[in-house]
Amino acid sequence: MKDEQIYDLAEFFKVFADSTRIKIIAALLEKELCVFELAKIVGTTQSAISHQLRILKQSHLVKFRRDKTTIYYSLDDEHIKDIFLKGREHIEEI
Repeated sequence: MKDEQIYDLAEFFKVFADSTRIKIIAALLEKELCVFELAKIVGTTQSAISHQLRILKQSHLVKFRRDKTTIYYSLDDEHIKDIFLKGREHIEEI
């Protein structure tokens, strides 16, 4: 594995190191949601959710679609779901 790939992989896993981002990903496993809905589910402010979504978007973990004035977020692809579920499975075995 090349050094650049190792760095990129380390950066990718750093994104999972925040409990708010994990809560967002867990919520998006079920269905796409808007910032307001995510804030309610996660139990934090819309501003905090927006900040974390920006990080998740930059890391290609979530994507969005606009419906008139509302933006809905979902997991970027099945890989993200698989990684999350494998991590959860590992934790449940401990």
